[in-house]
Amino acid sequence: MTVSKEELATKVDITDWLSLRAHLERGGVILVDPLLELAEVGSTLAADDVKTVERWLSSALLTKPSLEQIRMWDAEQGKTFNCLIISPYVLIQEPAPAKG
Repeated sequence: MTVSKEELATKVDITDWLSLRAHLERGGVILVDPLLELAEVGSTLAADDVKTVERWLSSALLTKPSLEQIRMWDAEQGKTFNCLIISPYVLIQEPAPAKG
């Protein structure tokens, strides 16, 4: 099933770290580098574009959260992420810092 990037862009949501922890336990959380767009990564995964996904993985643009990151996020009250669910994965990305 092909899902357009534009369609997925409307499904990007903001959620807190505590809500994401359940997905972390089953290994479904993928951290997306700020250089990539969540919707683009989602549509690439949905299209099963293995070559692109492997390139992102080898460049560390897609990673599993490290133990250090998890500890840091656990300690940060109200930590939020942009997220996009592409079953069985939950793509997360730290929001860009506010400019100003």
